[in-house]
Amino acid sequence: MDADFQLGRSPRGARIVVAMSGGVDSSVVAALAHRSGAEVIGITLQLYDHGAATGRAKSCCAGRDIHDARAVADRLGFAHHVFDYESRFRESVIERFADEYASGRTPVPCISCNQGVKFTDLLALARDLGADCLATGHYARRVAGPDGPELHRAADPARDQSYFLFATTRDQLDFLRFPLGGLPKAAVRDLARELALIVADKPDSQDICFVPDGDYARIVEKVRPETAHPGEIVDQDGRVLGMHRGLIHFTVGQRRGLEIGGQSAPLYVLKLEPESRRVVVGPRRALAVRSARLDGINWLGEDQRDGLAVKVRSLARPAPARIDGDRVIFRTPEYGVAPGQAAVIYEGERVLGGGWIAETEAAALEAA
Repeated sequence: MDADFQLGRSPRGARIVVAMSGGVDSSVVAALAHRSGAEVIGITLQLYDHGAATGRAKSCCAGRDIHDARAVADRLGFAHHVFDYESRFRESVIERFADEYASGRTPVPCISCNQGVKFTDLLALARDLGADCLATGHYARRVAGPDGPELHRAADPARDQSYFLFATTRDQLDFLRFPLGGLPKAAVRDLARELALIVADKPDSQDICFVPDGDYARIVEKVRPETAHPGEIVDQDGRVLGMHRGLIHFTVGQRRGLEIGGQSAPLYVLKLEPESRRVVVGPRRALAVRSARLDGINWLGEDQRDGLAVKVRSLARPAPARIDGDRVIFRTPEYGVAPGQAAVIYEGERVLGGGWIAETEAAALEAA
């Protein structure tokens, strides 16, 4: 397979910068760019302390991953550079992640990383290097439209990462390329084996890169120790049902881990109140949301108002909705909608834009 890097001319004589995390996806992108005849420059961003990261095989940009990215570049014979962005990453991603949890919100750090370090800083580096484009291993499609490039969902719905790219600007999308968007993961691994890449069978990262063990609370407590203070678990009427070890252990919609006995029906986290350190719980019907107000809306497509669908979590199905100003109004009640999450707006396969959920409006549902 020869990837189409959508350069508008022959790749020979072009310069392609590839964002290399050390995983199989970005390594295949780099190999395909090299095979196209273009000049390839691989860039890996060191996002946290190299020594502390060494041995974290399932986290991106750790010591092992930098080694793997360099090994791929050395084998294929193109330049590879590592840039230290630890301070920038800590401030714009890790500390923001901790602050969001501390304020009772549900953060999505991968979007923050794409907004800042990856698609602002890294893209600027690529331009400074005289690149014709920046290619990444994201599973999304960049499709030529009548008014310029459009962002579409990946062909493989199980791998689609378009949700995490909603904040990409039109100018950034013009410069970005996603060569894997039309491929299933199995085909990418087959390509890696065909190209004899050492990462062909390397496991995919399953967690946020700076939380490789999935223990978000530990990271938040380390950055913001005050978030570990205990508090009350209360029902919707304020009746105390139990105690908790810290708000950082809970998110809206959570059922497990409440450790409240003697209840006649399952209880879910409805709201987190950081000022009083209270976790408010209730029945599932109380999670139903009619609408959500968005902050930081980014439009990649026309500002359309009807016939749309909105994703409020990366693994959720897009829910039919309409847009009214800065509000998303769902056609039917939506569950598990939490402030801090992203609401991404789709028209069919195309990403029109999205924003950050600032607040929600409950749907009035009668008790069963």
